[in-house]
Amino acid sequence: MPDSPAESSSAAQTPDKPTWDIFCRVIDNYGDLGVCLRLARDLAQRGAQARLWSDDLSPLAWMQPEPVEGLSCRPWADSARAEPGDVVVETFGCELPEAFVAAMAARPVTPAWINLEYLSAESYVERSHGLRSPQFSGPGAGLEKRFFYPGFNERTGGLLREPGLIEAATSHHGDAWLATRGWGRQPGERVLSLFAYPRAPLAEFLEALGPGWLLLLCPGAPQAEAPPLLRTGQRAIALPHLSQADYDRLLWSCDLNLVRGEDSFVRAQWAGQPMLWQIYFQDDGAHGPKLEAFLAQSLAGAPEALRTNWSALSRAWNGLAPWTSQAADALRELTAATAHARAWRAELGGQLDLSSRLQAFAGLSSGA
Repeated sequence: MPDSPAESSSAAQTPDKPTWDIFCRVIDNYGDLGVCLRLARDLAQRGAQARLWSDDLSPLAWMQPEPVEGLSCRPWADSARAEPGDVVVETFGCELPEAFVAAMAARPVTPAWINLEYLSAESYVERSHGLRSPQFSGPGAGLEKRFFYPGFNERTGGLLREPGLIEAATSHHGDAWLATRGWGRQPGERVLSLFAYPRAPLAEFLEALGPGWLLLLCPGAPQAEAPPLLRTGQRAIALPHLSQADYDRLLWSCDLNLVRGEDSFVRAQWAGQPMLWQIYFQDDGAHGPKLEAFLAQSLAGAPEALRTNWSALSRAWNGLAPWTSQAADALRELTAATAHARAWRAELGGQLDLSSRLQAFAGLSSGA
């Protein structure tokens, strides 16, 4: 999908078709790039010119195999020769190339410079969203960077949600979609998708899960680790890399989704199915409070038993608490968990989406 690096870097920069430059570095997983691709594609489909700059474009061959009008994906190094667009998004503290920052400062009308941060439900997000950082030295002297924090309420930057996404999820025929790919369920069987980091406690989870499950294993460590651990009445299929559109359909098709990081975490919430999140482990323990903040916010409206048991399961899955009967009980309550997942999706869906808020933040449209 990536366009030729020789493509002209001077895209039309007009108020009705602004140019967005989105910068992303791939560190140890492809989640950051996945978020950036979804954002760039969403902006392009809303009428913008979006340029995604990354130091590793190879995953786009399976994430987005088809071209998208208005979206070009370019090598990070080529940005040194590019004319900056109207909005520059520096994602997850990746630090823009100095030559590009100097070109931003030299523009007659300087671009809106936005630092898109990681998603969290913690209280600091509301305090930090929108903060300004004037640049007093270096190649960007005279520019101002602003911080944009995604979040789960109207006092934050919101969540990525393309127009029509919830409607597409609710009208999706999951069993038919799985069957056409050879991943169909057997009579009486439930289906889960499993996307996890290597440290996932698979043995404990499979013991608690019980029989009658088909596990659809996304690429990664669990494809090798899970099959030898399967209990009686469980089976597994290793999946290939899926495009982002097909990964969404996978989430819509399953009775339970195990996700990790940020991109799949957000998409699972739009699926409206029970979701178990494996948070990115941090040596300083910062992942613990981050998980607790999300559980407190997302389960606030759930019945007490569901809130207690699902919290126990989430802590155990993340290695933050031992496996208990409550954790196992959560996996027996999927009917109640599904009802709550739909209610949580409806609550989030009633808020303005991230791209709309980002456009307003950059001064390109009206919005919250």
